[in-house]
Order: sequence, then structure tokens, then C-alpha cells
Amino acid sequence: MSLPLLASVCLLAVTLGYIVKCWLSPFGNCRKCNGMGYELKTDRKGRLKRGKDCRRCHTTGKRIRVGRWIYNRAARTYRAGTR
Repeated sequence: MSLPLLASVCLLAVTLGYIVKCWLSPFGNCRKCNGMGYELKTDRKGRLKRGKDCRRCHTTGKRIRVGRWIYNRAARTYRAGTR
């Protein structure tokens, strides 16, 4: 098996795997708050305490995946164009 063919097959496998992941689990953990919904802070003694709510995920801890966002946008555009 030649190197370009192997690279193509690997790229195709990764792409299909991501498509399946977006289909089965459209939401992933927020990258800013690591899925907690808020920021962790420490007080002056070094103990952890709850910080501000995450503005990026609106305190849910979940965000829509990039692939699912692209699919939703394309489907919305297609539906709007075929009405």
C-alpha cells in the first residue's frame, strides 16, 4: 500500500469517525469551563470555590460540536431554499 493511499484512508476514517460522533453526541463539554458550567477560583488560603458562571455555555457545561453546527447550518439553508 502506497503512502498517499494510506494517508487518504486514514483521513477518511478520521472524518467518518467524527461524523458519527457528531451524529450520536451533538453536544460536547465546553472548552472554557471544562464542562463544569462555571470557573473554579481559589480563595486566599488556596481552597477551591465556585467562580463566575461561564458565559460561553450559559452555565450548562455543554456546547454544540463544530461539525454538528456546520450540519445544522447547511440543513437550515437547504430547507429555506426549497420552500
